[in-house]
Amino acid sequence: MKKQYKYLLNESDIPKQWYNIVPDLPNPLPPQLNPQTMEPIGPEDLAPLFPMGLILQEVSDQNYIDIPEPVLELYKIYRPSPMYRALRLEEALGTKSRIYYKYEGGSPSGSHKPNTAIPQAFYNAEEGVKKMVTETGAGQWGSALSFACQAFGIELEVFQVAASYASKPHRKTMMEIYGATVHPSPSERTDIGKQFLSQDPNTPGSLGIAISEAIEVARKEEGTRYALGSVLNHVLMHQSIIGLEALKQMEMAEDYPDIIVGCTGGGSNFTGLFSPFAKNNMESNKKTIIRAVEPQACPSLTKGVYTYDFGDSVGMAPVVKMHTLGSSFVPDPIHAGGLRYHGMAPLVSAMYEDNLIEAEAIGQRECFEAGQLFAKTEGIVPAPEATHAIASAIRAVKDADQRSEQVAVLTAMCGHGHFDMKAYENFLSGEIIDYDFPAEKVKVALESVQK
Repeated sequence: MKKQYKYLLNESDIPKQWYNIVPDLPNPLPPQLNPQTMEPIGPEDLAPLFPMGLILQEVSDQNYIDIPEPVLELYKIYRPSPMYRALRLEEALGTKSRIYYKYEGGSPSGSHKPNTAIPQAFYNAEEGVKKMVTETGAGQWGSALSFACQAFGIELEVFQVAASYASKPHRKTMMEIYGATVHPSPSERTDIGKQFLSQDPNTPGSLGIAISEAIEVARKEEGTRYALGSVLNHVLMHQSIIGLEALKQMEMAEDYPDIIVGCTGGGSNFTGLFSPFAKNNMESNKKTIIRAVEPQACPSLTKGVYTYDFGDSVGMAPVVKMHTLGSSFVPDPIHAGGLRYHGMAPLVSAMYEDNLIEAEAIGQRECFEAGQLFAKTEGIVPAPEATHAIASAIRAVKDADQRSEQVAVLTAMCGHGHFDMKAYENFLSGEIIDYDFPAEKVKVALESVQK
């Protein structure tokens, strides 16, 4: 094992194929359902929202899918991404365990999101699409898709969750620099937005509401297609480029992860990191523990119900079987805006049900404390979402220390927090609070799911 700090790949090492873990699962994923008929969905049902290139990936039974050359060319702007060993963090913790992190913050938008934004824009452009529409929570996905759309000559409209729109104004500016039009969600732009604003003019919004608004625009405007930054199979597959690179980099380190942790909202960054290692668990008798980390205020895996539910707040998106807190649930306005989604990716949910992965929920104060320690030791200010993974990694090595064991922990530093200074300001001034699990709100939301 080499005690090095950084593990860098060459441009020629960028994977030429994405890895699709779905065919390797022990049980097939439950089918997606048409929200109007509640029958299994077909390509023709998805065609109003997505280009056929992505639809075929969504239902693919192939393990590996070639990455188109135009996508690879844009990947070369920021890939392959570096993997670091957090030696200074290890020293601060006084641990003999090893902590590695794959840093995705060097992309144009500062996160892992371009890994799927670029191919999604490419496949839409290939079919002649001139306008796309999407939602965004913290703004990382909206920023990434804004960059990708301008690269392929596509107009973009973005609905940003109101709580993040207000607290992260520079994300809106970044999207507008790339040429996107941005609305706070809920908005006066759509009938759905007007409905939610009439019920509560001060609502913080949610990803579920923003998805509904985006889909309304896509369905009403001829030639406009919708894009989703997480949850769906093709999105998670595009992110596998993170784990495929990390697999090579762990070989360079002459090490292998005993534990993989990842912050988890919809599940794309987490799945992208762990999927090649999960393949080794299933096929090569490896024993890596894979752990999803979610916010205490929105814990869909640890507190949600595994059932069919709408992917959005009003029932326009496909109905999927997933761990959910109820599609009408509006989470508290935690600073990790990218983790405020009521459900979890069907793929991640199914793997949790089959005991292939674990999950834990952590409050935001512990996460920000971990994020500050990481910034002091490793020099990178992490996005609030990424602090969840850091907090979990710290917990893992401390637990190993108590057992007098040494473990290798791998995580994805999914993005930097340069647009999140207000959140850190609130933390440093003592204003950050831990929201309790909103059991009553979730109970009401899940009752509507059962109906």
